[in-house]
Order: sequence, then C-alpha cells, then structure tokens
Amino acid sequence: MKTDPFSILGLPHRFELPAAEVERAYLIRAAALHPDLAGGTGNDSAALNDAKETLLNSELRANALLEVLGGPGKGQDRSLPEGFLVEVMEVREAAGAAGASESGRWRAWAVEKRRGYERDVGAMFAAVAGDRGLLREVRRTLNAWRYIERMIEQLDSGGDA
Repeated sequence: MKTDPFSILGLPHRFELPAAEVERAYLIRAAALHPDLAGGTGNDSAALNDAKETLLNSELRANALLEVLGGPGKGQDRSLPEGFLVEVMEVREAAGAAGASESGRWRAWAVEKRRGYERDVGAMFAAVAGDRGLLREVRRTLNAWRYIERMIEQLDSGGDA
C-alpha cells in the first residue's frame, strides 16, 4: 500500500467518516506541520492534503479502506455486479436517443445509482468484520460506482452518456 490516509490523519479505518471529523483531523495535523507555528518543515503537507482529499470523497475513501483491509485492488478485480452492463447499455442507448433535452433525467438516474452504491458499500464495510469474503463484493460494487461516476462526468461535460 502506498499510503494510508486514515493513519496520516489519525482517523479510524471506517467508511462512515463525517466531513467535519476529517477537516478537524486535517487542521490539527496541518498545524503540527506548519513551519511558522510548530517549527515543522512543511514537507509532509502534500501527503496531508492527499489524505484529506481522499477521505472527503466517499468513493476514494472506500477504495482506500478496501486497500487497508487487504481487499482486491482496481487492477486485480474488474468484475461488475450481475446485470450491470446490460442495464447501463440500455440506459446509454435511451439517453443517446433522447438527446440533450433528456440529459437531466439520465443524470438524475446516475446520481441515484451512485447514492445506492454508496449506501451498499457502507453496509458492506460495516459487515466486513464478520465476513472478509465481502471484500470482493465491495470491489465489484466500487467498479460499478466508478462506471457511474464516469457517466455523470460525461453528462456534466455535455457528452453523451
């Protein structure tokens, strides 16, 4: 593992982390590193900033937690939930046929899917302590989540879903 953002900020390894808790931990660590305030060198500020960015983004936080727990990485398991690709292909086809006037509808669909994946991943991480086999399922769900994130990015940039 390259870095553990949870350890960098002194936070527990869990998916449910309120933004205020991440911000508070970041500020405490940043103050300790600041050359003017604490005599630090400031050399670790990039790692601190990366850790904060990672933990404030629920998808990035989930990937970091999966890595910390020893689950499969993005390159190790590219599988998707059963039926996912068929569903997405149907949505993309419908969105392409509808054109720009319907992009809001498809964006709303994608945002709702993302919310569902976020809830599912949170529930799976809560149950992982009793079932390490869930880590593969977390990876599959995160792979689908990433796919949906790309779809939202495409819709936001005015491209076809």
